[in-house]
Amino acid sequence: MFDEIMEKFEGSPSQQAVIRLLLERGFSVNDDGRVVSGGIEIPNTGIAREIDVDRRVVDSTTDAILEDPELRRIFQNISQVPSLMDLAPVLDLTVLSIAVDDAEQEGIVSQVTGTLADNGISIRQTISEDPEFTDEPRLYLVTDEDLPGEVITQLRDLEFVRKIELQ
Repeated sequence: MFDEIMEKFEGSPSQQAVIRLLLERGFSVNDDGRVVSGGIEIPNTGIAREIDVDRRVVDSTTDAILEDPELRRIFQNISQVPSLMDLAPVLDLTVLSIAVDDAEQEGIVSQVTGTLADNGISIRQTISEDPEFTDEPRLYLVTDEDLPGEVITQLRDLEFVRKIELQ
């Protein structure tokens, strides 16, 4: 889906940058063509400054979104999920990041969460990046406690795991 969305803007790298930002941040576009997070309007000048484009590029991108029924449906229904990952150091939480060989393989989340549950580790939050929207999707798990070495080894030994990182 991500590639299909980006193809609609293939002639404009600047508009693709706007689309990428909207998707990464979970920003939606309202009926007036304004970028919003929930009910809070994000000024186009702020978006333009963030990705180093002219404000008019943001305007033309939101206009294009509203003119395309498929894009309109996507960008009027996207929302942001609050993440504990950035708060983890402050709240003394552990963030486990898992990169896999094939993110579309079935059972990844259940095997990882099952391994943690089998070892008595409680999960505060799980975030799975969508392989349609990112080139190298990861599975993130936030726990209350440090992970023992044997648990990390069990996770690393799962056939689909390519890389594990702890924060």
